[in-house]
Amino acid sequence: MRIVDKTIREIRRKVFYEVAKLAFDGDYTKVGELPYRILPGVEAQHRSSIFLERAIVGERIRLAIGLPLRAFDAHAPLATGISESAIDEKFYDPPLINIIKFACNACPDKFVVSDCCQGCLSHPCLDVCHKGAVSMRDGKSVIDEAKCVKCGRCKEVCPYSAIIHMKRPCSAACGVDAIDSDENRRAVIDYGKCVACGMCIVSCPFGAISDKGQIFQLAHALNKHDNVIAIVAPSFVGQFGATVTPAKFVLALKQLGFSDVVEVAVGADLCAIEEAKDFIALVPEKQAFMATSCCPSWIMMAKKQFPELRENISLALTPMVLTARLTKKKYPDSKIVFVGPCTAKKLEASRKSVRSDVDFVITFEELMAMFDAKNISLKDIDGGEELEDATAAGRGFAVSGGVASAVVEVINRLEPDKHVDTVTAEGLKNCRVLLEMASKGKYDGYLLEGMACPGGCVAGTGTLAPSKKTTAIVAKYKSEAIKKNALESEFEAEMDFTKE
Repeated sequence: MRIVDKTIREIRRKVFYEVAKLAFDGDYTKVGELPYRILPGVEAQHRSSIFLERAIVGERIRLAIGLPLRAFDAHAPLATGISESAIDEKFYDPPLINIIKFACNACPDKFVVSDCCQGCLSHPCLDVCHKGAVSMRDGKSVIDEAKCVKCGRCKEVCPYSAIIHMKRPCSAACGVDAIDSDENRRAVIDYGKCVACGMCIVSCPFGAISDKGQIFQLAHALNKHDNVIAIVAPSFVGQFGATVTPAKFVLALKQLGFSDVVEVAVGADLCAIEEAKDFIALVPEKQAFMATSCCPSWIMMAKKQFPELRENISLALTPMVLTARLTKKKYPDSKIVFVGPCTAKKLEASRKSVRSDVDFVITFEELMAMFDAKNISLKDIDGGEELEDATAAGRGFAVSGGVASAVVEVINRLEPDKHVDTVTAEGLKNCRVLLEMASKGKYDGYLLEGMACPGGCVAGTGTLAPSKKTTAIVAKYKSEAIKKNALESEFEAEMDFTKE
């Protein structure tokens, strides 16, 4: 579950702000001062000591710069490696998602009996436990953690719901079971399972998990290059405040130093067209069903956990890549920056097949800090250019169900008599269930849409606004589009739909 993380967000924002300002100013000798600027004074505000707080912030600074964490017991200077990162071309060194060990609370994962226990005569909790972990003490049930195997049977049978499962929040949020505990109960990530969705980042109440960033490198590019272009995800509307219109947002990006701004919804239109054509050609004659391809975490999970279904996943390029290729075709010497809600896009952009298309990926949260570092107040901006190239279908990719809807609309236009059943899932746990059912033939003939984030891209790790609110704003923005069906896009003829 995504936590209400005002304090953690405030610290992250300060870190991003200081890193952006450091890069824009160009004086890297001051990096050691940043923890003291972010956490001034001598009194700890959140943890046992100010020294621990600053040590954690130091690691956050390194990750925001794109540097690796320092060894757990090392005392290397904060600036170690910064000179090598002070460039305008740098991709993510794995791992992308990192746990700051001494920020982790070593949260328990166990079943405990609460005060709601009534010490009932039937004590079914004791009867169902085959490991002898449950006993009665002073008329109440007690669970021996050393014997408990966490099967949950006692919890299921308690008539008073008195037994609770205390689960590590990051682990509970991980839809692919990639988080476990080390010998000291601190969280560890199995990168063989991890799909970089980032849900652990926004679910850790101690802010111990963070991803690497490219703010530092992007600031260098904006200082150095004349042709840095922002391609913005469809979920951007509503992220920066109720009064910040798309036109104001475009002008703010240009004030920051971008030479042009393009909606990734343009690429979403092209993606919808390609997936529609593939579905018509393949389903059900050549394959039982087809799964959409725009969410990288959903696709990574599907390929890792259901390798036998990989042929059923659309080979269409993602909206990010399609938009980047279209933009670089127009501006061959440009630097392309994807601005969006998603940590997984950072991983996607680091792939060898995508590196030449997308130079940087930053989240809305990181971009907001860059605006602050340049003293750009979005609410005070006047004017700006409207974004008018995308259709309503492409803009709808931002929310769960939007991708499937756009694809079906194209199919209906191309083949009016063809009926297409769709099924959608949001959140990786639900996505796994969807694919399990599909593997058993439940969804033969269907178009499957999966979204790693509950609610869709509007609920991504790097978003700034509540997803329910932005879902409504996206719907309004979608309704304002002049063109409705993806087939109305003027860019289809310009695009080379090279598959993955």
